[in-house]
Amino acid sequence: MRHLRIALLMGLILILSACGNQSIEDFSYTDHRGEQVSLDSLKGKPWLATFVFTNCETVCPPMTFNMAGIQEKLVEEGIEDYKIVAFSVDPEEDTPEKMQEYLGNFSVPDESKWHLLTGYSQEEIADFAVDNFKALVKDDPNSNQVVHGTSFYLMDAEGAVANNYDGYTDVPVDEIAGDLNELIQK
Repeated sequence: MRHLRIALLMGLILILSACGNQSIEDFSYTDHRGEQVSLDSLKGKPWLATFVFTNCETVCPPMTFNMAGIQEKLVEEGIEDYKIVAFSVDPEEDTPEKMQEYLGNFSVPDESKWHLLTGYSQEEIADFAVDNFKALVKDDPNSNQVVHGTSFYLMDAEGAVANNYDGYTDVPVDEIAGDLNELIQK
């Protein structure tokens, strides 16, 4: 029964993540360096967004590895004017210190471009994810895990979703880098 519930949730995640081009609501959260990051502070340059949590036993480590791979491609291409934002889906557990430690497990070419965000309630991030990214975030009451989507979102300079991509398997690194560069050139 549990596997059926997870399969149904993942199907819903895929359906919801197919939607795009919507503007997201303003936010102000704390990043892994203890700094406030808001939609306004990100405006002016495109950014990549995703959802992770530090004690994830399944998709988050590969997704973060994949995002670091995208950043490697951006460095190779000389693309510099962007940010990477990861919203924690387990904010009660993910302190800025835990987020910093988590990111330290990955070889990221330029940590200064990353913002791993926390500082909100579980209910708030669940609502924020579905309202703004059409992404499901569901706390599993029977474990310490959180079910969430595996998409990467390309955000334009005004904070609207320009595109979304698979962030877990078959990640289109070249396409993401090209699309991000196109937004920078606009």
